[in-house]
Amino acid sequence: MPLLALAGPTAPDVAENGVTAYQAGRMNDAARLFEQAARRGNRLAQFNLAMMMYRKETAAPDPDAAWRWLRRAATAGLPQAQFTLAVLYDHGEGVVKSLPTAVEWYRRAAEQGHTEAQVSLASMLFVGQGIARDDRAAARWYLAAAQAGHVGAQYIIATMYEHGDGLPADPKQAAYWFQQAAQQGDIVARERYQALMSARDAVTPPGR
Repeated sequence: MPLLALAGPTAPDVAENGVTAYQAGRMNDAARLFEQAARRGNRLAQFNLAMMMYRKETAAPDPDAAWRWLRRAATAGLPQAQFTLAVLYDHGEGVVKSLPTAVEWYRRAAEQGHTEAQVSLASMLFVGQGIARDDRAAARWYLAAAQAGHVGAQYIIATMYEHGDGLPADPKQAAYWFQQAAQQGDIVARERYQALMSARDAVTPPGR
């Protein structure tokens, strides 16, 4: 996961200096500055310090240090931290695998507009992993991600409209979302869009 830049007039200077040091390749200085800001409760610094520890760009005082800083940032409401924590629980990386816990953290990030979290949550709802299967809820989250421009979600929501999975079948909406994905370079989506248009033209009487 990339480090997050701190921006805005209220961001502590020490954390901003940490980003500057990191970008300049001064890892020791960056870690020191991030830790200072993290201990003062800066959630972006907590996340960045955790990522440096996970990537072994700085030494961790103990095996759980990175996880603790990541969880602090997630608990403080940072969407990227919530998503990253969900991924760890989803795959059992450095923590005991727990799909229900992953679902909860994906949900928290998704509710804040984190697109990848929306797609991950939708996928778990669609197949019933870590949570009861719910096609309608899955469709809602796929649609949110599609509206945010996620090409994979655009393709999936198009197929859901095409087949009526989790929402009423709607060929026009299916065609629209296939077209949106196609415009982002999805070759299969373009083929599905063209097929829908051909089928529509085949059943439309001449002159209509």
